[in-house]
Amino acid sequence: MDAVFKALADPNRRALLDHLHRNNGQTLNELCHHLDMTRQGISKHLNLLIQAELIVPLWNGREKLHYLNPAPLKQIAERWIDKHKAACLRALNDLTKGLDVVSRGQK
Repeated sequence: MDAVFKALADPNRRALLDHLHRNNGQTLNELCHHLDMTRQGISKHLNLLIQAELIVPLWNGREKLHYLNPAPLKQIAERWIDKHKAACLRALNDLTKGLDVVSRGQK
């Protein structure tokens, strides 16, 4: 998971993921049209995303297409977000009840 968090830390890599989310299966040339970076810079970012398994490259003839792999993001959501969701909802519910009690006491 460290590789995934490292990959997500850079705004350019997040932008690449966003572009693939909107239009999956793009070549390097297609991705270059969306960012104000050199082809070499984008290629380095893509390689880091591939190492983190957030992108899967597949060859289609002579073209290398890049596809978004949502599995690592799902694992992060399950491990870090979903398990805290119930506690957050309980805390919000408790806060709402507390605010109701306070507002009734002030009337």
